[in-house]
Amino acid sequence: MQEKSVLEMRGIYKTFPGVKALQNVDFTLNEGEIHALMGENGAGKSTLIKVLTGVHQKDEGTVFVKGYNEAVNIRSPQDAQNVGISTVYQEITLCNNLTVAENMYIGRSKGLFTNWKAMNEKAGKILKDLGIPAEPTQQLSSCSIAVQQMVAIARAVDMECKILILDEPTSSLDEQEVAKLFRLMRDLKAKGVGIIFVTHFLEQVYEVCDKITVLRDGKLVGEYEIKDLPMVELVSKMLGKELDGLSDMKKPNVAAAHGADEVPVYEAEQLGSVAGVKPFDFKIYKGEVNGFTGLLGSGRSESVRAVFGADKVTGGKVKVNGKEVKITKPINAMKNGISYLPEDRKRDGIIGDLSVRENLILAHQVLKGFFKPISRAQSEKFADEYIKLLEIKTASTETPIKALSGGNQQKVLLARALLSNPEYLILDEPTRGIDIGTKTEIQELVLKLAGEGKSVTFISSEIDEMLRTCSRLVVMRDLKQVGELTGEDLTQTKIMKTIAGGEK
Repeated sequence: MQEKSVLEMRGIYKTFPGVKALQNVDFTLNEGEIHALMGENGAGKSTLIKVLTGVHQKDEGTVFVKGYNEAVNIRSPQDAQNVGISTVYQEITLCNNLTVAENMYIGRSKGLFTNWKAMNEKAGKILKDLGIPAEPTQQLSSCSIAVQQMVAIARAVDMECKILILDEPTSSLDEQEVAKLFRLMRDLKAKGVGIIFVTHFLEQVYEVCDKITVLRDGKLVGEYEIKDLPMVELVSKMLGKELDGLSDMKKPNVAAAHGADEVPVYEAEQLGSVAGVKPFDFKIYKGEVNGFTGLLGSGRSESVRAVFGADKVTGGKVKVNGKEVKITKPINAMKNGISYLPEDRKRDGIIGDLSVRENLILAHQVLKGFFKPISRAQSEKFADEYIKLLEIKTASTETPIKALSGGNQQKVLLARALLSNPEYLILDEPTRGIDIGTKTEIQELVLKLAGEGKSVTFISSEIDEMLRTCSRLVVMRDLKQVGELTGEDLTQTKIMKTIAGGEK
């Protein structure tokens, strides 16, 4: 190992059935360093962390930790803890009904303390040393989320960790709480702890980190000093698009000519939600395809979930065809002619044990009301019609939807959305995880729907796909709108510069 290194991972490979999750990945962490691990969805960040913490077993490669003369073999989270690796996850895994001190020492006392007083005194000293605003005897549930995160870090530090992994620790914190957390991270850095920081917030990386390692598609893109990697270059490396080699995409002109007097199909002013997306303005016209773009975690999905009422709305004004309406839950949106295809089809979309027919008619049945059931004959007619229209490959209308391929499941969800005859259709990652042929079919369908006068909001993590389908893009970063692009500005280069530069 190098003299300053506290961790070296060399030639790490990990394969799951059909997926090469990590391919020959190297990662080095130094003492007293805050090191960002960056990459889009599927880049391999989580897999690398899980290999390091013993959740997954690597297929090949070596891991060296300072203090050990040879490579360490980490087969469980306990093994990781024993060699000085601690992890604080996005979802806090402490016990709300216990005190702060009890959470710090639960499962660790083993006769070390003869009384509660000694435990509370030791916890109090650590809390004071780390500047954490909590009392040892205070019940954890009375602490803010930020303080709970800090208590989890205090527990990790007291376990004499050399390597601290922070997995999306700021995702539910406000700006003041983030500032407190960063102070604590800098204090730990000064004490020589090596910190791996996993986050989607670009500005936070540049505020607190010393180095960045970028992964893409399970491979190492590179390790960079923070001062040597401008934000726009970080974005291009994460997305796999080099700025100098970008070509502007040509696509059919689907933008409608909107007159000054034309009323938007949907319009929101200062719409916000409990998901943390900052209040935003948004509108869409008849026959238009627009989209939200940005890196994973930027607020793309949170924005459209607010539009559809899928997340609780915290404020703002909404108009549909010029008339002010209240959309606080999905049924309100559906009754106002809005349909939504969610990002996670398995969690929020399909009901696996129900048939293709039953899944397809679900939204239409909700709109009619369950006291007005759709007849079997009518539902079979609908199913046959959309199976033919969208070329859904299924043995029959009664096949359980879980037996279909991902692409065909997605087509069933599209059919469900279309059956309710929406005026405005929101498609969040409709082509994720499906074959290229089906992707093309869905893109063509989107353009066809726009040509027939439907309004469509389209979201994809693939910029090429957004440029092929959308005539206007809202650019998101760190849960807020940072730009809107149309016309000649609709290029990959401009999108990446807007993501990196924000309002500037």
